[in-house]
Amino acid sequence: MLYWLTSLSDGGDFFNLFRYITFRAGGAFFTALIFGFIFGRPLIDLLRRHQKKGQPIRDDGPQSHLAKAGTPTMGGLLILAALTVGTLLWARLDNGYVWIVLLVTLAFALIGFADDYAKVTKQHHAGLSGRVRMALGFVIAAIAGFSAAALHPDALSHQLAIPFFKNAFINLGIFYIPFAMFVIVGAANAVNLTDGLDGLAIMPVMIASATFAIIAYMVGNANFSTYLGLHFVPGSGELAVFCAALIGGGLGFLWYNAPPAAVFMGDTGSLALGGALGAIAVVTKHEVVLAIVGGLFVVEALSVIIQVLYFKRTGRRVFLMAPIHHHFEKKGWGEAQIVIRFWIIALILALIGLATLKIR
Repeated sequence: MLYWLTSLSDGGDFFNLFRYITFRAGGAFFTALIFGFIFGRPLIDLLRRHQKKGQPIRDDGPQSHLAKAGTPTMGGLLILAALTVGTLLWARLDNGYVWIVLLVTLAFALIGFADDYAKVTKQHHAGLSGRVRMALGFVIAAIAGFSAAALHPDALSHQLAIPFFKNAFINLGIFYIPFAMFVIVGAANAVNLTDGLDGLAIMPVMIASATFAIIAYMVGNANFSTYLGLHFVPGSGELAVFCAALIGGGLGFLWYNAPPAAVFMGDTGSLALGGALGAIAVVTKHEVVLAIVGGLFVVEALSVIIQVLYFKRTGRRVFLMAPIHHHFEKKGWGEAQIVIRFWIIALILALIGLATLKIR
């Protein structure tokens, strides 16, 4: 919205700053951060008044979680509100990629909100039907995949970029849309599974967002993409503003989600943020790199898949409890110890993901 101020510029004054993505990304970050600080406490009080008993705690989980009973959920609303305000104020609203990612984020937030609402009203950890969630997610992802493919340059549309190699693509043809759907829905559910301890999911999401802010800026800039041997996606650099707003909103939320959490993100936040990362990866043509940068989320999701499949086949468990962060809780690791170590892993994986930009 504020980009229109560039029309007041003569090329050498303050208004000219609004032409630069880096300046607007900084503005989006601080706008979302301040929004989170200002509205965080009122939102938590509102959620506590309406939810009363808060998020239901599973009886079969780690015993330490029983102490969290009464903590309100749906705290993802704070991140989403801050993210939306920051993006609408500072991003170019004539950019189709921005709208694809923002609408995917908000659509998955609605699915998560319905799930959280069902859990809170029923006071049971089983919320919305898993099949309904998946079906809605795939519909949203299909629309996003079609839209992104339509906006991509003809040379990139329906192509899968291979990291570590210059100009290496696989033409997926009609299979690109199902692939994009898998990436977006998979990312949404992987982040959702990771969100099981105070602060565990939000920091890796912010780390991944910072990484993709850099990636989006690079592939959206003709000079940088040429220098690094990357494919050029015109207009994708604007997603750096969205990522910056996400980081700012995430930090504002983490202020209240730090152990002991005053509010939980809930599916409202985790599904939305995972969907956002998946959509950004699809738009920037860095779907494979997302699996590296978001490797922590991949491991969390795989631990659940392995646990379920192995149990159905043998009647035994691979992990003491899945997702894998609960396995370490059962082994006696402290919650803070698990969270910080997983943050470190997320940072290492993000750096490896960034290395793919240079290694060509």
